[in-house]
Amino acid sequence: HACPLASQEGKETGGLNVYVLETAKELAKLEYRIDMFTRSQDARQPYVVNVSPNVRVIHLVAGPEKPIPKRENLPLIDIFVKAFFDFAKKENLSYDLLHGHYYFSGLAGLKVRKKLEIPLIMTFHTLALMKNLVGRTTDEKEEEYRINAELELVQKADCLIATSDSDRAYLKYLYNTPEEKISVATPGVDTKLFSEIPQLEAKKEIGARAEHKIILAVGRIEPLKGFDSLLFALKILLVRNPQLKNQLCLWIVGGDTSEPPALWSKELKHLETLRRQLGITTSVKFVGREPQKRLPYYYSAAGVVVMPSHYESFGLVALEAMACGRPVIASNVTGVSSLIGTKRGKLITSVNNPLLLADQIEDLITNRGKFTQVKEKLKKEAEKHTWTKTARKMDRVYKNFC
Repeated sequence: HACPLASQEGKETGGLNVYVLETAKELAKLEYRIDMFTRSQDARQPYVVNVSPNVRVIHLVAGPEKPIPKRENLPLIDIFVKAFFDFAKKENLSYDLLHGHYYFSGLAGLKVRKKLEIPLIMTFHTLALMKNLVGRTTDEKEEEYRINAELELVQKADCLIATSDSDRAYLKYLYNTPEEKISVATPGVDTKLFSEIPQLEAKKEIGARAEHKIILAVGRIEPLKGFDSLLFALKILLVRNPQLKNQLCLWIVGGDTSEPPALWSKELKHLETLRRQLGITTSVKFVGREPQKRLPYYYSAAGVVVMPSHYESFGLVALEAMACGRPVIASNVTGVSSLIGTKRGKLITSVNNPLLLADQIEDLITNRGKFTQVKEKLKKEAEKHTWTKTARKMDRVYKNFC
């Protein structure tokens, strides 16, 4: 359902896209040949893209060649599997191992495994039962078909790779998965790309004023990200600090803002309405989608990066921000907490408490000395998390099966 190349092109993406692409490139250095199959969403894009030596992205035609709602991928799985076998036969390809990312890929992987008789490794990236645990409305909750699919894959896959220790625990306790069946390969960060840029230079590049004190949020525009709490927190901060009215601002990177507002997603419309109701229209900017290569400018321009998510499986945004020397405030219900800790960044106790969130932001935005103290520590911590390490963890799992 998602193309690994999308993050490079500024299309709507999540951590899954980056995780799959970066680990594939590193696995190739360990002498793996990687073919990543995804559904074609643009007929103008090449059907086979050579990413790097021994790494390809292959776009298979299965249904309309355009983005579609996630659930509409389900009836296309059989068509996708047939397209896979047609391509493999035409190219005279054979494979030793399957690795499904997200449950759609896992369901396709089960069908491919049955015919090829090779192992299937599974990574979910997010878990339906966890999303339903924290979801506040029907729109935020996953449907039964996804839960059933994940339960089936947990039973039938040869091995599961979780992206965080917290998701490993959820797989064990909520999905009744034997502990020995689960491995963990936490994400990494490309510190060559994500490194600190002088703040004034970064602000100029993204069109911010020098005096701006930017609170930054990055991610898909969806209810689980908790961005509405961030708008409330900003309102509180502006009331407390009226002298910062023309300086303090919130920039949200993500979502499709290129369309007229009438065509915006339901959550983006909700945030726009909330922005207007709170009287902070001029202080909140919806940036829209940005390619990976542009993100370091946004991180470097910011004073603090906030992730008030109700659920995150790992949270690449935190690592990227830390690599750029920016403190991170994250909800402690996410997989991010093990990355940033209470000393290196900040942890809030509840995403439903805008007052507490405002306190944490104010402490970092107004206390320049504290920001300087933690900056180098954040960079060093991010440097411990590399995609090479992620790939090596996968390599150890793969070698048990091929």
